[in-house]
Amino acid sequence: RDQVVEFAPGLGATARELLARHPASYTAVDKDADAVARTRAVVEPEGGTVIMSPAQHVPLPDAEAAVVVGEAMLTMQGDDNKAAVVAEAARLLGKGGRYAIHELCLVPDDISDELAQEIWDDLSRTIHVGARPITAAAWRELLESHGFTVTSELRAPMALLSPRRLIADEGFVAAVRFAGRLVTDRAARARVRGMRRCFNRWSDHLAAIALVAHA
Repeated sequence: RDQVVEFAPGLGATARELLARHPASYTAVDKDADAVARTRAVVEPEGGTVIMSPAQHVPLPDAEAAVVVGEAMLTMQGDDNKAAVVAEAARLLGKGGRYAIHELCLVPDDISDELAQEIWDDLSRTIHVGARPITAAAWRELLESHGFTVTSELRAPMALLSPRRLIADEGFVAAVRFAGRLVTDRAARARVRGMRRCFNRWSDHLAAIALVAHA
């Protein structure tokens, strides 16, 4: 059984999936106090641990983990922070350890710098976070530059905020709660509509990517 560390667990959906596999240990790392509280409610009853810390500087020893997981968090980082997070994953993993990420990517690999910047700017204006997806080739290069060997790559069409994807990611009950909030909260509804328009506008140039790499 593996010692698992998860960066930025968010609402805890991936944490539930990991804990259901009964790892030797599970540790979540998040710098946001609200996210830490939510994650603790999910993982502590199952014996997991939550650390409040940025993913760039995790207070755990070298080679502490056999698996490090990051779900849709590197996309939200600039280039320097992307590199720092991947370097920290490499530090936490022992030889042969696995690093699994699930992120957004730009397509195709030869997308122009100008178009990439236009997409980044639109995403940032719409979701109010400095989202910077990169190409599949750039994701592989980032991992390989920190000593990882990419052993698996999967891509899927961009489907964030689609009802079917929301249910699959968060579960039916959480999806219903999300929909209920949109019905009653005009500001949230407007923001989600804006995000969907943005994602649809760039659907030919955005995709989901999952990579598994070995240290």
